[in-house]
Amino acid sequence: RAAHLASRGCVFPPSFATLRHLARGNMASAAWDGSGTQEDLMNRDECILVDASDKITGHDTKFASHRFVDGQPNGKLHRAFSVFLFDKDNRLLLQQRAASKITFPSVWTNTCCSHPLFGYEPSEVDTAEDIASGSVPGAKRAAIRKLQHELGIAPADVPHDKFKYLTRLHYCAPDTFAENQTLAGGPWGEHEMDYILFIKPSVDYLKLKPNPDEVDDAKWVTRDELKEMMDPTSGLRWSPWFRIIAGRFLDKWWGDLESCLETNKHVDLGTIHEVM
Repeated sequence: RAAHLASRGCVFPPSFATLRHLARGNMASAAWDGSGTQEDLMNRDECILVDASDKITGHDTKFASHRFVDGQPNGKLHRAFSVFLFDKDNRLLLQQRAASKITFPSVWTNTCCSHPLFGYEPSEVDTAEDIASGSVPGAKRAAIRKLQHELGIAPADVPHDKFKYLTRLHYCAPDTFAENQTLAGGPWGEHEMDYILFIKPSVDYLKLKPNPDEVDDAKWVTRDELKEMMDPTSGLRWSPWFRIIAGRFLDKWWGDLESCLETNKHVDLGTIHEVM
């Protein structure tokens, strides 16, 4: 009966067993190598799709997930992460996204922001238990992978256990920087369940080697220097997710950085902050 209906184009919702299979990442089969062009990655990498309560609903390509087009004017809600990396002097590392990026080119933003992916090993798909405990190993693995890919930061310098997961944000923002809007099927935007990760590596000097396909510039800043950079008169462009985080949360967290990193004072595991 099911096979007959499927042959006629009927689509069935995923079973509980299938969703559990997705959440555990058991379909992962290979390591991510980051090869190819921006368009290759958009069409090959698959985001983890979720609902507004962060329950996994499936997976789809970055290309499909980020299109703000008729039929899905807000794209497809998917998991993301935002890393805030600090040095021994409590300066924050910022990056300017490459002008060649398909989404949000040339904007300044936090250290690293990207997506945990479906279908790779080790798995980047966090379970409900991972989230409830605050361990989020999938998001942390994705962060380590992308810090190396975008900024050349060695995984040994940003070990899994040094990351502090704080909370989640749900936001949606079209890409208003239109340089690459017509490239490969835009317009584009972000609709994300964003996991906030803080880290302060133990090394005295963190070696950076930015990937020119991903990053145009990188800069260490103090809190006062960031405020100057974000002043409208600076003429700098900023990612919408960083503007939200900087405007609502960052100063409080940064001003109490040691507690933020070493205790659970600023950890909020149960709340999904709706910042639409």
